[in-house]
Amino acid sequence: MRILIKNGTVIDTSPSVTVSERTDVLIDGERIEAVGPRLSSDDCAEVVDATGMLVLPGFVDSHRHTWQASYRAIVADDDLETYFRVVLGELAPAVTPEAARAANLAGARECLDSGVTTLLDWTHLTRTPEHTDALVEALQASGIRAVLGYCPTPEDTDARRARDAHVGGLLTMAIAALGPEIVGEEQALAEWRLARELDLPVSVHLGITSAERTRSTMEFLQANGLFDRPITHIHAIHYSDDDFKRVADTGGSVSVSPAGEQILGMGHPPTGRAAAAGAPVSFSADTVTCGPGDMFSLMRAAYALERGRGNGAFTTRDVLRMATIDGARTVGLGDVTGSLTPGKQADLILLRTDTPGMSGLQDPVGGVVLNADTSTVDTVLVAGRFRKREGRLL
Repeated sequence: MRILIKNGTVIDTSPSVTVSERTDVLIDGERIEAVGPRLSSDDCAEVVDATGMLVLPGFVDSHRHTWQASYRAIVADDDLETYFRVVLGELAPAVTPEAARAANLAGARECLDSGVTTLLDWTHLTRTPEHTDALVEALQASGIRAVLGYCPTPEDTDARRARDAHVGGLLTMAIAALGPEIVGEEQALAEWRLARELDLPVSVHLGITSAERTRSTMEFLQANGLFDRPITHIHAIHYSDDDFKRVADTGGSVSVSPAGEQILGMGHPPTGRAAAAGAPVSFSADTVTCGPGDMFSLMRAAYALERGRGNGAFTTRDVLRMATIDGARTVGLGDVTGSLTPGKQADLILLRTDTPGMSGLQDPVGGVVLNADTSTVDTVLVAGRFRKREGRLL
């Protein structure tokens, strides 16, 4: 149906971050038809009064282990080694398909509640067809736009079926590769072969151990021609400036976890250095077993940490782009979502400015990054359909 969102303060992110007062957004079916002042409401099934609200693209989380919503804060004060041992070594193998579905649904709804409209679900649970189907059913039931980050086992035989059976509509797919730093070079090569066979991008944890190991990893990727696939480099803590330049030159992207990387002791998020190289940089909640699950917390953490390093050129506008359009580019959906460009999918959110924490707002972009929170998310639409309205998940 046609929906007119009327008289809001519209924040768009492409080609640059702009703020337009008293502006309307016209939605026709799944897509944005027009953005501008005083648009006609003729033939609109619904008119939403956005007076006093901020209207902006939905957030994009480029790497989240969504199933871990069932184990929130279980390793809140621990390190990366404990996370691997407890969450991946002990808990993950015991998750049944039914439990996987419930956890993924809870995690996806958590995303929508906080204004995340697109999610790369980097899952460890695609070990059986039943698990994979359950995970996808949950994503579809939630109504979120999702990329299934399919993590293959060494003997995987189900990835092609999963792609052919599930990709379409709001769901796309990527290979969630454990990569050479976690499972070694032989299995990493198998992960990339599968990505080539299925013509899928790769999302992989790299640069998480040491600078020496990272140098070896980059040499391995180069020597084996693995930069031929679009790669999202998750964390990239120990990448050099030259490494980030190689990422940019090969069409790659970077996903940083501003809270989780600090909490688990991995190191300082390389947000500013990666962006300076020209690669799309995006934000990731990673895991709620030891960190927050809302984009507002991630944006604030990234901004504070980068400014704390003395990067005074890093602005709230940079942060908002990373949370929206650059996130969409990271997950391969830059032509689909991430901005309010007419023709794109109508994935957008409305934030209230009449809450105590948002009252007196002078800079709308600064307010989104530094002051808003989940309680200010009034309305969420994905592909033109309401997923949250008047502060309530539907």
